[in-house]
Amino acid sequence: MSLIPAAELRRPAADLVLASFTVLFLELALIRWLPGQVRVLAYFPNLVLISAFLGLGLGAIRVGSRSLLPWWPVLLLLLMGVGWALGNVAFTSRSTSEHLWLLYYDIPDAPIINDIRPPILVVFCLCALVFLPLGQIVGARLREFSEKGETLAGYAFDLVGSLLGVIGFSFASWGRTFPLAWFAVVLVTAAWFFVGSIRRIAGYGLGAAAILVLVGASERADVYSPYYALKAVRVPGSSGVEILANGSLHQYAAPLGGGDVVDVEYHRKIREGYPIPYENLARPPRRVLVLGAGTGNDVATALKHTGAAIDAVEIDPVILDLGRRLHPDRPYASDRVRVITDDARAFLRNTDLEYDLIVFGTLDSMTRLSAMSNVRLDNFVYTIESLRAARERLSPGGGIALYFMVANPEIHWKLAAILTEVFGEPPLIWRGDHQLFNEIFLAGPAWDHLRAEVQGPAREEVYANVVRADVPVDDWPYLYLEGRSLPSFYVGMLVILSLVSIAGVWLAAPEMRRQGLRGFDAEMFLFGFAFLLLETKLVTQMAVVYGATWITSAVVFGSILLMILIGTILMQKRPVSHPLAAAGLVLALLANWAVPTDVLLAESVWARLALSILFVGAPIFFASILFAIRFATRTASNAAFGWNLLGAVFGGLLEFSSMLIGLRALSLVALIGYLVAFVIGGRRPAPGPPSSRPLPERETI
Repeated sequence: MSLIPAAELRRPAADLVLASFTVLFLELALIRWLPGQVRVLAYFPNLVLISAFLGLGLGAIRVGSRSLLPWWPVLLLLLMGVGWALGNVAFTSRSTSEHLWLLYYDIPDAPIINDIRPPILVVFCLCALVFLPLGQIVGARLREFSEKGETLAGYAFDLVGSLLGVIGFSFASWGRTFPLAWFAVVLVTAAWFFVGSIRRIAGYGLGAAAILVLVGASERADVYSPYYALKAVRVPGSSGVEILANGSLHQYAAPLGGGDVVDVEYHRKIREGYPIPYENLARPPRRVLVLGAGTGNDVATALKHTGAAIDAVEIDPVILDLGRRLHPDRPYASDRVRVITDDARAFLRNTDLEYDLIVFGTLDSMTRLSAMSNVRLDNFVYTIESLRAARERLSPGGGIALYFMVANPEIHWKLAAILTEVFGEPPLIWRGDHQLFNEIFLAGPAWDHLRAEVQGPAREEVYANVVRADVPVDDWPYLYLEGRSLPSFYVGMLVILSLVSIAGVWLAAPEMRRQGLRGFDAEMFLFGFAFLLLETKLVTQMAVVYGATWITSAVVFGSILLMILIGTILMQKRPVSHPLAAAGLVLALLANWAVPTDVLLAESVWARLALSILFVGAPIFFASILFAIRFATRTASNAAFGWNLLGAVFGGLLEFSSMLIGLRALSLVALIGYLVAFVIGGRRPAPGPPSSRPLPERETI
């Protein structure tokens, strides 16, 4: 196999690269844009990705049917128009199974619907329709390669395009570009498939122009960070600044120095709350660490109440910039402040400094860790391992102050349980409405002098509730869930989305209706199912090792694609037998399950990198080889590719089971999927073409 195709395959190769690039870039663009419109989707970005898999899979198995490509601009315009319309409705959740910050400060007069499922279901279905025509293109070109005996070469070109899509969107995020630029890139690359008649080009141009006009008209943000669509709003008559993330109030840069005449009571409550830890310290701190520094309230408080050197850590570089420019107290201008743009866990692990006071700001995030995961951006901050890392960075006699807006008793007792486990005794807890937070947890020897003087929560009450609490750990980092279970809300959504996916397959694949399960490629389906679970688990775990930043997610996701590409190419150069690859995968998955992530946290950067490559690369490498071996035997590669993607849909949905079984156990679920695939692959030959219909002319796809 060569990445320089034969003359007759050059156009299909170019089509595959461009189509796959468009697919990945569009996926990531929608994952960023849709939550800026429909804010509940910020908590479920993996559903956008799963719906894309569904559409691509349906398109691939529909090769030979009428092409829907001419309708693609209309479908994309419909999705984005519906997204914009849903963004003007306040969807709320009455469920307490998971705490969601669903605030609608930017649309106060919006109609209210007390259910968050309708927008999720509507967007899921429309996203699948948008990606279906692109799946037809990819499937048709893969089939052309198969007919020339170059099945793996076609798959390699698909991977190249996907990798370029990840790299391209990473640069777009790094450059802080706006959605108008993202969708312009998508529409320009997709134009390749509409070259033909003047009428066809003109129709596409009109559709593309309408999409870009809609994107521009629906823009609500002042700036895009790698995590949020952000808007800064000055409070009338005050120097305070509200920071809206995806339209919801995320932070408030408060005038802690006083002097405002508007909202006096509001500001008074804020100013009374922030200094509480400093006012109760036994001695002034010499060095303070602020985790989740945001726009600077915690830093301004430390500057006002101590003479300490302050390290301020914030994951979002754009929020830091907003704090530098807009915070009324200008805390980041002080020469006592050192600003670090990093993930809190990563900083705690990498620094060798000790601190007299470590402040956990209100770190509650309003988005997920990555598009591959249902874990929130801040979940790994509030685990036992994270607080232990903070304790190790305390100087003798130091302490931790953790501010939080606690919305229900479960979150309260989980935080208390974490600190009790880490420090061996219950924390002191201040409760009060301070607008931006309502509880402050104090733990560590810095507060020992208060235990006899301050009446905290009864010791017996704390221990009784701590024993009952499901304490978040890195393997189960779900602070916002009631307990270790799969909530009824998720069960209901998974059932609905599974039924939608099955109905889509039934409608999109005529051979399924005619042949029943005989047209079902179970082996390819299970490969997709198991691989998506494995990929999700690895992306999430690497966030613990290198920090929960967008750079980590992009690098890990890109590295996985690169590893698959390398494995596919090596299969043509130095073939590996199926039994050997299967044994390697089984051993790698067992090791991936048995080895705790902490083992990867070597002090040496190079040792950590080598261990991470082995931890992530080994199962991915063997899985890609096994897929290449079996995929190469398919005479209808488009159908095999389609079933593989549909398997990924159900693997993505089952990823939510980590709320019940934990993240590490996903390796075992993936292993079971692969073992069943091995049994099926050994009992039946690879399926042939799904139908005898000829491949359509290139101009129709």
